[in-house]
Amino acid sequence: MEPGPTRPTPLPVRALRALVEVVLAALILLDELARPLYRPLARWIASLRLVARMEAAIARMPRLAVLLLLALPLAVAEPLKLVGLVLMGRGRFAFGVVVLALAYLASFLIVERIYHAGRAQLLSYRWLAWAMGHLSRLRAALLDWIRTSAAWRFMQARREAVRRWWRGLRG
Repeated sequence: MEPGPTRPTPLPVRALRALVEVVLAALILLDELARPLYRPLARWIASLRLVARMEAAIARMPRLAVLLLLALPLAVAEPLKLVGLVLMGRGRFAFGVVVLALAYLASFLIVERIYHAGRAQLLSYRWLAWAMGHLSRLRAALLDWIRTSAAWRFMQARREAVRRWWRGLRG
């Protein structure tokens, strides 16, 4: 028996999918912009003996426990990022930046460490493995698109100019 013709996806479903992808793309872009600011601190935190012990304990937990442990700070940090943006948009720029920075800090230092430690258990959930794969593909496509833009080339050229200037000052 041959498969029948596939039905087109209804417009509301396509619109919702597009909206979700736009929101995810914006969050991924913000994440990529903020990551270099937190990377040194995240590396230092990850190198602490206490953090290594906590990660080892998380790695021994069952997958549901790891999922619940991950969900708690994630449920707080991710909405706070949007709250920070809303505050900035409503004219409370400094407060919005502080909220956004703290949410990213919590995300990088807590959520990422839990995810890193319990990744094997978490990805044993097929739905989560699928979602993470989709997010990875979306992130890669978004970054590829950004890296081909004139704005990216301009910023890279400015960054290199600043680096050369800084090296010149340092002798």
